[in-house]
Amino acid sequence: MSAPLLQLDEVTIRFGGLTAVSSVSLQIGEGELVGLIGPNGAGKTTAFNLITGVYQPTGGVISFAGKNTASLKPHRLARLGIARTFQNIRLFASMSVFDNVRTAVQLHRPHGVRNALWRGKGFRDGEAAVARQVMELLEIFHLGKFRDEPAKSLPYGEQRRLEIVRALATQPKLLLLDEPAAGMNPTEKAELTKLIRFVKEKFKISVLLVEHDMQVVMGICERIVVLDYGVKIAEGAPEEIRKNPAVIAAYLGE
Repeated sequence: MSAPLLQLDEVTIRFGGLTAVSSVSLQIGEGELVGLIGPNGAGKTTAFNLITGVYQPTGGVISFAGKNTASLKPHRLARLGIARTFQNIRLFASMSVFDNVRTAVQLHRPHGVRNALWRGKGFRDGEAAVARQVMELLEIFHLGKFRDEPAKSLPYGEQRRLEIVRALATQPKLLLLDEPAAGMNPTEKAELTKLIRFVKEKFKISVLLVEHDMQVVMGICERIVVLDYGVKIAEGAPEEIRKNPAVIAAYLGE
């Protein structure tokens, strides 16, 4: 059995006297689509912030691709292959759709002061390659027609799509989606479900999904982990979770 891509081993984080995540263990294998659910305040977004290096655990170990991530900053983890979206959309609102994605593509581009200052052939060739990569991604996700539009002018569902595209532009191995269906109508949620499946298969990546909409979670996740007050109370296939008494009591409702 191959080693997991992401592993949390007894991870804990405390803020003063508050324990936000308590001894949580979690594994995600390559190509898996895993859901992370729980009521408000359960510690889901805190777990995302631990995985992406925004917070450092006060106990336990987080490993990604076999590497201990202790003390690694978010930009270092992004280079290793962890990308995320946010519960509240965080696009560069006044920048064009094209430039939003271009900023992410630049993450893996080799930079040199000489090329940047003199803008020689190497610089121009690099810029052309970036532009091709950006447009390829935009066309795959049917956003090419919005290329020159400011991100804030897009309909809400398209802004969510653009945020996912920008994350994919960093070439991740693991994509973390933080409540992507928030604020969407039923039609947009159906499209989002198709989009997440497409992303996983097309780009051959693992996905960790935090979401409150149970129809979305149960419909696409292969495995679901449930948090309550920062503690993992259940883990299993969707049908197991749907019938789990502890989950029903804590989250889904009696």
